[in-house]
Amino acid sequence: MQVTDTAAIVTGGASGLGAATAARLAGAGAQVFALDLPASIESAPEVDGVTYVPTDVTVPAEVDDAVARAVASGLSLRVAVNCAGIGPSMRILGRKGRHDLDFYAKVVQVNLIGSFNVLTIAAEAMAATEPLEDGQRGVVVNTASVAAFEGQVGQAAYSSSKGGIVGLTLPAARDLAQHGIRVNTIAPGIVETPMLATVSEEFRAGLAAGVPFPQRLAKPSEYADLALFLVEHDYLNGETVRMDGALRMAPR
Repeated sequence: MQVTDTAAIVTGGASGLGAATAARLAGAGAQVFALDLPASIESAPEVDGVTYVPTDVTVPAEVDDAVARAVASGLSLRVAVNCAGIGPSMRILGRKGRHDLDFYAKVVQVNLIGSFNVLTIAAEAMAATEPLEDGQRGVVVNTASVAAFEGQVGQAAYSSSKGGIVGLTLPAARDLAQHGIRVNTIAPGIVETPMLATVSEEFRAGLAAGVPFPQRLAKPSEYADLALFLVEHDYLNGETVRMDGALRMAPR
């Protein structure tokens, strides 16, 4: 599917993976609507073809409004990429006691339910568009993590949420097949995001040393390139693709 002269939605679009993906899609000719929290949008880069829309992905009404804005552009909504997420950690039994249930629910709410919310609402809009070749109407790309497969100490909530994304991929692809909508997932390893900008070079070098090859951290632009590839490759559907340099995470 070509993205030129189409509308696209990218959540978490103000920074990190989302910002890189929004810029990549815009560079390919899409009109991108980057959804993110207002505080994040305040420091977002200005990019031609990218419009920022303050949105909490866990609130259906806000996602409804954002999708409606994309549809109102006059271009067919063909792409939705879910990059919004949080990654705090907590042990099931730690020094301060047992794992907080509200903490667990919050991570799942943002990472898994937020992604499902956007997928569902965007798919509804895609299903209303005119079909293209082979009856295709749109593509959704979700973001999991290698933690979905090899969660580390303290990642019970995060791994649960990302494992849910992996589990969602195939049934979502099957559900939406009749509407000509594909669903794929990217499971990144360790990516050079703003979250890692706060740690020391020594710590980052240690993380990179654990990657078999190439022995470095991934770049957000590499995620964006893969997302565009999954959008444009019409026969990739229901797949979760690891982008991790053959990394397999140790317990800690």
